[in-house]
Amino acid sequence: MKIESLKGKVSDLEWDLRVNLAAVYRLAALYGWTDLVFTHISVRLPTEAGQGEQFLLNPYGMLFDEITASSLIRIDSECNKLSESPFPVTPAGFTIHSAIHAAREDAHCVLHTHTRSGVGVSAQKCGILPISQQSTFVLNSLAYHDYEGVAIREDEKQRLQANLGNADYFMLRNHGLLVVGSSVADAFLKMYTFENTCRIQIDAQAGGELIEVAPAIMQGLDNVLKTATSGMGAEIAWPALLRKLDRLDSSYKT
Repeated sequence: MKIESLKGKVSDLEWDLRVNLAAVYRLAALYGWTDLVFTHISVRLPTEAGQGEQFLLNPYGMLFDEITASSLIRIDSECNKLSESPFPVTPAGFTIHSAIHAAREDAHCVLHTHTRSGVGVSAQKCGILPISQQSTFVLNSLAYHDYEGVAIREDEKQRLQANLGNADYFMLRNHGLLVVGSSVADAFLKMYTFENTCRIQIDAQAGGELIEVAPAIMQGLDNVLKTATSGMGAEIAWPALLRKLDRLDSSYKT
């Protein structure tokens, strides 16, 4: 299905956010984080005078490797469509995202997955174990939320917000993984770390006795991460990821 290009029809800032969000959807497909069409990645748009908060969300029914900058749908905080699209959006899918965007001013991008490893660890009573370098970064800012069924009820929003608090990594028990990012690139890198933490844990549990990282090593990890990324955070890897996408298929930019 051909989607009319929005380039030049939206602000330069919105177009840049659309391109970067479309890139994250394509990367999620590339790295195997999809669940057909049943998860979401949302981005908050800059608030304009007289407008309530608005977001970009995937068209419901498109696979992540089909999504383009122009196909992303502008919605309000109630998931009402504010831009034309032949595809619907799903209020049920935006329930968790809207709760987090509303509670966290720093939640520019919210990325949620249902991966096999993520759901697998979310079903373990132990949760994330401190057994890998990746896990130390997750445990530095991790929260949990117990499963309450498919997240479609308004009253669950308050419990989601309370359980998340100020954490950036959020394990939804028996459900999957979620990260809060200050940017699209930040959200992607956090989910990459979260997902690999879970994959490593599942693999390690299939072997012998596990060695846990000493608690003392997990102190001051914010400074460690800043040093490891040369003070650039997720931006150290993001341009290279875009180059990778461009080599494979640059149609996400359309």
